[in-house]
Amino acid sequence: MSTWQQRGDYLVSIAQHCLQGHSHFDLCRSHLVKASQISRGTIYNHFPCEADLKLAVITAELSHQLAQTKLVEAHFTDSLHQFLYHHCNRLHEVVCKRRFSYVRDLPDEAMLEQASEQYRNTYLRVEQQYSRWNSQCVDAIGIVPGFDRKALVKSYIRGCMIEALDNVHQCGNIMLYQQFSFAVAQLLGHSDKRLPAGQAMLDWFDSQ
Repeated sequence: MSTWQQRGDYLVSIAQHCLQGHSHFDLCRSHLVKASQISRGTIYNHFPCEADLKLAVITAELSHQLAQTKLVEAHFTDSLHQFLYHHCNRLHEVVCKRRFSYVRDLPDEAMLEQASEQYRNTYLRVEQQYSRWNSQCVDAIGIVPGFDRKALVKSYIRGCMIEALDNVHQCGNIMLYQQFSFAVAQLLGHSDKRLPAGQAMLDWFDSQ
């Protein structure tokens, strides 16, 4: 491979592939040797500690989600629909593509302290960007007073993602996305608004 960055990106993509269908992060640097056909020494140079590999994968997943937000912004003008399509697509990727989700492995202070500065700073920057998008999207939908709705929705979405990781769902189950959308809209205080149709969501997911 021509550059250090390209090799690092390749190793992260191999790690993501290895984690497909896994309910939690159970990958070590040593696992990448056989999977990538790259020497242990090179892998350990790229990821000096296990926390670096974990943060690199989580950062890649966050970057993927940020890219997905651009797609919904390009296709939908309604903020509620942008928010619902985005998070339903996250759910769809876990259910139908068995994409790994880091929701059970959120970095804590101990992991961030263990990680190299490069991986820690990159993660914090990308995580902040993704959190800002979610927060601004909810603001645009309209804050209904009475509860900390951002925290409620964030917790609910995380719970749904964990449930999807732990259980097998039918890929074309329209009700899964309709129920998810209704619950999110209700937690946001906007259950009276028109929600995306389940089949329209499935068609859009398949077109991406």
